[in-house]
Amino acid sequence: MSRLEQARAKYRENMVRWGFIWALWTAVLWGAWYVPGTAIWYEAPFVNMASGTTGEYLTAAAVITALNAISVLVFMFLWIGVLGKWADYGRTIRKMRHISKWYFLAAIFGGPMAIFGSFMAMGYIGGVFAAVAGLMYPIIGSFLAYKWYGEKITRRAVVGIMMIIAGGLVVFAPGIIKELQESSGAWLGYLGGLMAALGWGFEGAIAGRALDVTDPDVGLTIRFTAEVFWWVAILLPFAAIFLKAPVLTVVAETLTLWPIILLLLAGMTFGFCYVSWYKAFPLIGVGRGQAIGDLYGVCAIIFLTIFTLVMPDWKFILGAVIVILGGFVMFTEKRDVLEVIRTVPTKDNITPMGGE
Repeated sequence: MSRLEQARAKYRENMVRWGFIWALWTAVLWGAWYVPGTAIWYEAPFVNMASGTTGEYLTAAAVITALNAISVLVFMFLWIGVLGKWADYGRTIRKMRHISKWYFLAAIFGGPMAIFGSFMAMGYIGGVFAAVAGLMYPIIGSFLAYKWYGEKITRRAVVGIMMIIAGGLVVFAPGIIKELQESSGAWLGYLGGLMAALGWGFEGAIAGRALDVTDPDVGLTIRFTAEVFWWVAILLPFAAIFLKAPVLTVVAETLTLWPIILLLLAGMTFGFCYVSWYKAFPLIGVGRGQAIGDLYGVCAIIFLTIFTLVMPDWKFILGAVIVILGGFVMFTEKRDVLEVIRTVPTKDNITPMGGE
């Protein structure tokens, strides 16, 4: 083997190793996020709204999600400032036609759909359910990454995907059957769990398109800039004006000590979780990055058990174990197929996004 080939092999080895490291950090920080994310539902004004009408509950979830996005964006601005990437942020966000539009689209699926859905699941059912329900998102992300830009899916990855589906059914099926029988209204929590899985799967695949040509730290900051824009400029004003939701009142009542502390903790853990997530995609691919990130389910159960001293229901543990084993199957492949292998785009083999 020539020196050039050795250098290339070493580079690939380092790329894959760092992809795994970033994805594992994603899991740890993502799991930690469910602690403040769940705890804030027990603080005023949300503790009363969670048991109120459907409109009050959805207003609470929307306000929490919007404030969570603002908190994350604060930490992301500090992060790129420390890294000296402010100029890159300005240059990239101006490239709306070719780059930034993907982050604005990803923000819709990641924020108003996935994070909002996850907070819905936390409020109505609980943090453990919300964490485990979202574990199915690699199925969506892997399929879309394959269809949109030819990211390789091996037979082993397909087996992993089937295991993830099985684990998801273990989590969802008992609760859904009970809900259909009792009609208690908790169906919103199950809907939120499904929204989280779909939203994060779509977001990863969409953001993966721009991450190949964008700095992950800058791209992530643009993504949360977009989410704050959607909430503050469009969604919350729409809810306040047309749906008569008490958005401003809820926001004002939230600006007390403990809710602010919990929102800052949520923003810090989730922001740097996202940093790790976005850094992993260009290194090991969207599908594998999401599959390794699925370990957040175990981390969330561990963190929530430590802080609440309440053991989760057996079906959540069993479902999480099956899903995580599926994730391991997806990424414990031979080293020669762990690179981010994508098909050369042609009209015959790639389904284009946005017609480009």
